[in-house]
Amino acid sequence: MSGKRYGSDLIVDLLNHYGIRYASLNPGSSFRGLHDSIVNYAGNRPEIIECPHEKIAVGIAHGYGKVKPEEPMVSILHNVVGLLHGTMGIYQAYMDRAPVIVLGATGPMEGASRRPRIDWDHTALVQGNVVRDYVKWDDQPFGAEAAVESFARAYRVALTEPQGPVYVCYDVSFQEEELNRNVRLPDAASARTHSRIQADASALDKAAEWLCQAERPVIVADLLGRNPASVPVLVELAELLAAPVVDYNGRFNFPNRHPLWCPDREPLHEADCVLLLDVRDPFGYLTQVDMFRRETRRIIPEGCRIIEFGVGELGIHGWSQQYQRFQEVDLSVLADTFVALPELLSVCRERVVAEKRSTRVGVSDRERRFARWRERHESRRRGWVEEASVGWESRPMTPARLATELYAALGNRDWVLTANTLNDWTRKLWDFDQPYRHAGKHIGTATQIGISLGVALAYKGSGKLVVDIQPDGDLMFDLGALWVAAHHSIPMLVVMYNNRAYYNDWEHQVKLARARGRDEKMAYLGLEIDRPAPDFAGVARSLGWYAEGPIDDGNQVRAAVERAIRVVEEGQPALVDCVTQFR
Repeated sequence: MSGKRYGSDLIVDLLNHYGIRYASLNPGSSFRGLHDSIVNYAGNRPEIIECPHEKIAVGIAHGYGKVKPEEPMVSILHNVVGLLHGTMGIYQAYMDRAPVIVLGATGPMEGASRRPRIDWDHTALVQGNVVRDYVKWDDQPFGAEAAVESFARAYRVALTEPQGPVYVCYDVSFQEEELNRNVRLPDAASARTHSRIQADASALDKAAEWLCQAERPVIVADLLGRNPASVPVLVELAELLAAPVVDYNGRFNFPNRHPLWCPDREPLHEADCVLLLDVRDPFGYLTQVDMFRRETRRIIPEGCRIIEFGVGELGIHGWSQQYQRFQEVDLSVLADTFVALPELLSVCRERVVAEKRSTRVGVSDRERRFARWRERHESRRRGWVEEASVGWESRPMTPARLATELYAALGNRDWVLTANTLNDWTRKLWDFDQPYRHAGKHIGTATQIGISLGVALAYKGSGKLVVDIQPDGDLMFDLGALWVAAHHSIPMLVVMYNNRAYYNDWEHQVKLARARGRDEKMAYLGLEIDRPAPDFAGVARSLGWYAEGPIDDGNQVRAAVERAIRVVEEGQPALVDCVTQFR
């Protein structure tokens, strides 16, 4: 090998210096220097994850970052066209607060060095303009020192709360020019992230006072579980206050078999104090919306105090309206819940201990409240099991039947669910006992297979069984993504949630037709995934997967899934196509 070093070698030195394990990409000539450096200079370190589309490349890094928020992936996008293809994935990572380092390439910026047409068509000023409104930071450095400092800053910004994607673009010329000097790399340990934002002490005292005084406190958690260590702290706080936890499921926030867990907003209707923890849309969660009149009404009682903890407003941009409608609160605490929640628990505990010392021993209001929520939780669980049995022998099977049979097939294995919760039937019927069980709810069509691949990549070699309940409409966008798992031997189980429709929109059309007094039977037009019905198992087999189906009989699901699991346990991906009813 030549003893010469190039600009792209320096970039790869940075990636390995910071411990980047994987780089997802769809090939592109604008980063041929960087590609060569990964393969020939560094021996495929970081390991390349080859993808059929840039959106999948970003989606994989997104899913990986949800599992390993302190160990981000890199996704490399080709010039203007690759960046444009990847924009949807970048936007979704921004919405989901997932740390993704997107590297791009451009140029040559020196016009005289460009090839006719192609290099001119694919060069922009400045390339980061395309994504600037939905990344935390972007840069287009030129020169060795600038490249080093730019990556160090990008890494720190991506991992600083609220986490999110960043974009750094390298000129072709810098990548391919020979380095004529050594460049010092930063101390990766000291340059990683800032210390976390702690809550103001007086705000903690006020929040604790209100929560301990409340007769009907309720906690709402959304993205809290992005730090898994926060989950047991929340459990302890909820038990101390005897406060039900409404789990919005942006991440795993609370174990679902706990008596205080609630998957819907029922407790809010009687609350006198609400604690919001990393809730991205407080207004939407505290109101009820009329889908046709687009009118909202408050669902919490008048006089209910609202306390908010989080860092959401630090990530606001003007272009994307993802920050939602403004919600007035009684106490807004700007803090990272990872450090603020234990402090809040400590202050609340001191108050409860002092209260017990000053009152006679007996059954407290909190103990009675806890017992009431336990009884309500057990009653609801019995109701869910009973509801799941309705239409048990229907063909196609119900989603509840699919959830039941799939869970039975998992047995005692150490499983992880990637995104979709099957209309929440998994959360109602399965046992989500550990924070790693679920990376958070799905975030929209054309996102799930990429994110699920990233989750599976993050757990590769861990012995955990990664399960993706995969909607058919989502997979139709990105069928080629299945090839990634086969090519890179990423073990994962995909069970199709195949209702042969884009049903979320179908349901909208049915409701709108009813409201207008029109024929709801015509709603299928433009929304069915049928005539012909896609052969997902056939496609999966053609792309290197073990696959079975379609199966519409719930009696056949468990055996098929067990056969597929044995393949996954051997290190390969497997798919079972299950056809279900809409609901």
